[in-house]
Amino acid sequence: MEKLPTCLLRSLHLLLFSIFICSYYSMAQTKVGGVVYDDLGETVAFANVVFPNSSEGTITNDNGRFYLQSDNSFDSIEVSFIGYKTQVIKLNAKVSLDLTITLETETASLDEVVVYTGKTSKKNNPAIDILRKVWENRRKNGLAQFKQYQYDKYEKLEFDMNTIDSAMINSKLFRGMEFIFDYADTSRVTGKTYLPIFINESLAKVYGDNQLNKKKEDVKANKNSGFSNNQTIIAFVKDLYNDIDVYDRYLKFFDKSFASPVGKAGIDTYNYVLRDTALVDGVESYNIIYYPRRKNELTFKGDFWVAAESYAIKEINMQATKSANINWVKEIYIEQEFDVLNDSLFLITRDYFMSDFALNKKEKSKGIYGKRTTLYDNYQFDIEKPADFYKRRVNDFDPEVYNRDEAYWDQNRLEKLNKDEKQIYVMLDTLKKNKKFKRLYNLGTILASGYYEMDGYDIGPIFSIFGFNDVEGLRLRAGGRTFFTSNDPWRIEGYTAYGFRDDKFKYGISGKALLDKRSRLTVYAGNRRDVEQLGASLTNTNDVLGRSLASSALISAGNNNRLSNINLSTVGVSFEPVYNFEVRLNGSYRTIETANPGVFSLDYLDPDTGEVSGEVKQSAITLTTTYTPGRKMSNYGVDRTLINEGAYPILYMNYTKGIKDLLNSDFNYDKFSFYYSHPFQIGAFGRLTARVEAGKTFGTVPLSLLNVVPGNQTYFNIQGTFNTMDFYEFVTDQYATIHLDHNFNGRLFSRIPGLRDLQLRELVGIKAVYGTISDENRAINRSGLTYRAPEDVYWEYSAGIGNIFKILRIDVSFRGSYNFLPDARSMAITGSFGFSF
Repeated sequence: MEKLPTCLLRSLHLLLFSIFICSYYSMAQTKVGGVVYDDLGETVAFANVVFPNSSEGTITNDNGRFYLQSDNSFDSIEVSFIGYKTQVIKLNAKVSLDLTITLETETASLDEVVVYTGKTSKKNNPAIDILRKVWENRRKNGLAQFKQYQYDKYEKLEFDMNTIDSAMINSKLFRGMEFIFDYADTSRVTGKTYLPIFINESLAKVYGDNQLNKKKEDVKANKNSGFSNNQTIIAFVKDLYNDIDVYDRYLKFFDKSFASPVGKAGIDTYNYVLRDTALVDGVESYNIIYYPRRKNELTFKGDFWVAAESYAIKEINMQATKSANINWVKEIYIEQEFDVLNDSLFLITRDYFMSDFALNKKEKSKGIYGKRTTLYDNYQFDIEKPADFYKRRVNDFDPEVYNRDEAYWDQNRLEKLNKDEKQIYVMLDTLKKNKKFKRLYNLGTILASGYYEMDGYDIGPIFSIFGFNDVEGLRLRAGGRTFFTSNDPWRIEGYTAYGFRDDKFKYGISGKALLDKRSRLTVYAGNRRDVEQLGASLTNTNDVLGRSLASSALISAGNNNRLSNINLSTVGVSFEPVYNFEVRLNGSYRTIETANPGVFSLDYLDPDTGEVSGEVKQSAITLTTTYTPGRKMSNYGVDRTLINEGAYPILYMNYTKGIKDLLNSDFNYDKFSFYYSHPFQIGAFGRLTARVEAGKTFGTVPLSLLNVVPGNQTYFNIQGTFNTMDFYEFVTDQYATIHLDHNFNGRLFSRIPGLRDLQLRELVGIKAVYGTISDENRAINRSGLTYRAPEDVYWEYSAGIGNIFKILRIDVSFRGSYNFLPDARSMAITGSFGFSF
């Protein structure tokens, strides 16, 4: 059969696409969109747009634009805003998407400046009086009034490409995949055309005990299409969309705290207007509109309905303002519905969350919709469960959960899939077999994981190929790992590297095996010969393949020549007796010597022979415990993927026993170390991260086994280091440090004209360390390096700007003490790249 010309094929696809869209429009009842202006030609933000005599409505965005859709037929819309005359606009068609509406100023309101500017008073405002009643009655509504509760939960997650146009359909990127555009749909929130690319459904039973302050979610079934059974993607997406309580002061999305319009923080953040009183599902309710008092803050606009008798929230709509300081997200839209139970109790029955991920916030920019619909049903109360019932198992993965048949889903879904949603599964299952899609998917995998996937093994990580230091010069590295599935019970990893200046090859190899999934009992072993910067961390580990950025940063401040040759062998076992509590026991043997003779020395006086030696041979046994409450992991193999990095506390304790004469080991010593890190969300004022470390070494040991306070001579931010301190500037055998870093998330800059539109973020920090070193350890030092401990407390402080071009952070650090030392750096500039919301 003769192939059609490409141009004709594209035209046919475009024609089919147009027919599909037109047919979709004909099925919908009423769709309306446009822009609202004032009589001076300026757009009106937060104007109210409703279908008359209904509870269906929306509010214009920061640019005066709106979109409203209903399954019912309407022949007009009503547009209003404080200080303007209400207008009723006749609709000449079911679909009217390019309306231009002009509001006239209400002359009677011109004398009241507050009203004319859209600001509302906090005094004598009936909307705020009602809101205070909502706060007073909060504990009388919801689950908090019961000792125990349980309910069924159905969750549907969907990701869609949006703003589909002819340019996208005809682009080379989708050549060979044009069939997917036959499945396009239109968003009821924004009116934009979108194409589903991922869908996930889950069914769960949720149990809670308010007396024990415990909650458990027992997943009964999970299915998805688009990415097979990828638990990492599923877990990551679910972590983005946490459950919220609108009564809280702040609502957390994408690691940001938005002021809740219903919480007590709202009164200083939002304007409130009482719009109407009406029956909603037979319940007399007040309708209150709200919108932000200031731009560039993390706020919403929308409306909510309050039951007149119980003062419970009946319905609420929330749409994030476009000026909110959040990256990669153009829209956030939330709907929640509550139902009355036993004539007085209101419980959530439906939760809809939609976000629009995009590179920028321009109206026509393309992006990805992320949508979550959650339904709640079959509430039961005061059914007590034993305390052990709520204990999280170390490994709770059940393969049967991911393999339920269609009959199970048809019987247990709380909401049936519509025809379009059923077609999503068909389209995505077909797409996975497409060669072009597979290539695109593989490219995305490389960028996300850093590994190039082969059959049974991966090559990488690609981001570690190049490095540089004063000993090796240019360094090239190549590595790989075995990889059959993300849940492999065993894995072997390795790498080799070559330095062009020292003309030496280095390598590392390790293997590990998961013996028991329930306790995550794992055995591991490995060996590494490499060049390392030992003065880059106080909390040292026996990670065979781990290597600090300080060892091979391409650029650095000053000479990075105090490097060591290390040959490390280790074997050990780890397990989790309880969820997120890991115990690790290992034995290690290492030799350490300078990698730069004549420039840097590790020499010491051997207490037994009285001779000077430059090499340390050391055997040791190490016991480590790590507790990470709130950590979220995915997968159940020997390697797991961390989902919520930086969002949970870490408590780490380590004991190491150095054993002399074992395998010709040189020293006896005992070393204790402690580390604790905790992120604190300070409401609208951003996040504070606090970190403390302490440790002590008992026994006489040389420089290579002491606790070197970690300096930073690179131009990159390295966690736990001091930016104005050089490597090996301070040496201790007992120490205590504190690090405080605060990110205001643009809270201050949002108040400054000229800066607020740049959406920069303010960063401040302070670090300090105290330590001492014993006379015995000083006495055996022959390295030529003068041991100096920070007995008078070394400290530094910093200020920085984040979110530069959305990916760059720059910090300026200032030394607060020990400025009298020769070559002391009074200031350091460091930076880092990263993607964050």
